[in-house]
Amino acid sequence: MTQEDIIRMAREAGMGYVEHIGEEYMQQIKRFAALVAAAEREACAKVCDRYVDSSSDHEAGTAMNLQDAIRARGQA
Repeated sequence: MTQEDIIRMAREAGMGYVEHIGEEYMQQIKRFAALVAAAEREACAKVCDRYVDSSSDHEAGTAMNLQDAIRARGQA
């Protein structure tokens, strides 16, 4: 997620003039955005858990691949 993405989303959330805030506050907003993204990725990966535990071998393998792909997005 780029700084421009974060500024756009902050504006959409009603934060107003985020492009004119100080660098320290912008870093806090970026950290918050990263935490939200990580929580969303983990929630999506956990949805796959149900299929790993209760599906055929093929579906379980696909679910595990999806979990890995979702979690890997946070490593880039």
